[in-house]
Amino acid sequence: MVHSYTAAQQEKLIVFDTTLRDGEQSPGCSLNLEEKLAVAKQLSLLGVDVLEAGFPICSIGDFEAVKRIATEVAPSMEGREKIGKPMIIAGLARAVPADIKRCAEALEPAPLKRIHIVLATSDIHLEHKLKISREECVKRAVESIQLAKTLCDDIEFSPEDAGRSDEEFLSFILGKCIEAGATTINVPDTVGYNTPEEYGRRVKYLIDRTPGSDKVTWSTHCHNDLGLATANTLAGIQNGARQIEVTINGIGERAGNTALEETVMAIHTHPTYYPVFHTINTKQLCSSSRLVSSLTGSAVQANKAIVGRNAFLHESGIHQDGVLKNKSTYEIITPDTVGATEVSLILGKHSGRNAFRQRCKELGFASISDQTLQKAFTDFKALCDREKSVNDSDILAILAR
Repeated sequence: MVHSYTAAQQEKLIVFDTTLRDGEQSPGCSLNLEEKLAVAKQLSLLGVDVLEAGFPICSIGDFEAVKRIATEVAPSMEGREKIGKPMIIAGLARAVPADIKRCAEALEPAPLKRIHIVLATSDIHLEHKLKISREECVKRAVESIQLAKTLCDDIEFSPEDAGRSDEEFLSFILGKCIEAGATTINVPDTVGYNTPEEYGRRVKYLIDRTPGSDKVTWSTHCHNDLGLATANTLAGIQNGARQIEVTINGIGERAGNTALEETVMAIHTHPTYYPVFHTINTKQLCSSSRLVSSLTGSAVQANKAIVGRNAFLHESGIHQDGVLKNKSTYEIITPDTVGATEVSLILGKHSGRNAFRQRCKELGFASISDQTLQKAFTDFKALCDREKSVNDSDILAILAR
């Protein structure tokens, strides 16, 4: 069955970016304070709704970064006229009083703030990591939310490893969390175990079975261990989630998190298929990607969807011919929609005569004869067979012979 939603039926999707918290946990991706501020400012321009700025109790540096972002970036309305409000700044805390109080202290300067509490709920985590019973887990969750609620109105609760937690227990504990004052309930597939069908069904089950579910926003948080993070996130949206937790370039623990750019552009490209709309400034996607990649030192793979170097490049002669005649033949997203500026046609051994002629025109050889063009094209193909890459200087050298 094909879904088709009207604008009146669609709800606003809350984009919660955790690049500076979960993303920074990616090996080798540590950022200093000034770098975190730069990323936070860019994410505000991008139109992120909630920015998880860090884990304040984990270090003095993280506390200071969250506090500086809450002070300097949180009030900004630059580029956010369409959204109508600044970012909500979130901080992570375990279900421990000291964590929660430290988090509230760091967030205090922000006009809009959220305490995000995490506590594992799967039996494997309760038994082997926390060494507590289910009853103790419920007690800790409720008490931590009640404490946080005295310090901040906006409270999110994440049952870590929800993707492998017992569904009946999950529904029970989340009901108690809502009763205690949680305003957002997150459903983390912490180890990237679920398939889209499993994850979507789990989100629907929890919304249908959890007492008070209509009083909160439901959120997704998916990891990419099986390469399914974006698909799982979209399945969560289809089944009732209205917040997504994502990172720029999909950076994060192990194989990473759901990529912001992939999820947003899936919705953008299918404007009536999903029950939500977004307010992300898509023209800022590539600049956001480049900034995060540059500051973290984490290279973006060339064929990465949306922001990879090859995302809008064409070398096949058949593809190049189609793109030259009408870009929609092989491009479902225009490069300018996401702020990409790279040349779309890459000449190589798979390129055709039409693409070669177009590049010759761009290099100033618009009036070249068919005979000269044919000879140059033959020489170009021969060079491509010998070299891994051929650039404009090589083409100019061929044309000058």
